[in-house]
Amino acid sequence: MEMPKATEADKERFRSLVPDVPEVSVKPMFGNLGAFVNGNMFAGLFGPTIGIRLSSGDRQQLESGERTVPFGPADRPMREYTGLPEIWNEEGDGDDARARAWIRKAYEHVAGLPPKAPKSKTHTAGK
Repeated sequence: MEMPKATEADKERFRSLVPDVPEVSVKPMFGNLGAFVNGNMFAGLFGPTIGIRLSSGDRQQLESGERTVPFGPADRPMREYTGLPEIWNEEGDGDDARARAWIRKAYEHVAGLPPKAPKSKTHTAGK
């Protein structure tokens, strides 16, 4: 499977749309970016596509009213995520406002989930 890489312009746009609050961290992921709150990803970049994790009701609302796309690899899209309409990448400021609002909803949803437990740093191989 080939992993699409985000361009620097895609990454800059993604960073500009993610809430600028202390609880959010944006980290590199496989040549792309992910935005996290409490250790859980709420938005990600997969090539030029921004995917967001919404409540099921919000996801249904977005998917029923917009031309969303699957988020992630074509053979295994991430089931709890919806890709924002690709046309929004081309239409400019009005669509950035819509993208920002939906990313904010994703942030609020995921911020309400239990924090992700840190991975254990113990290594038991060879024992």
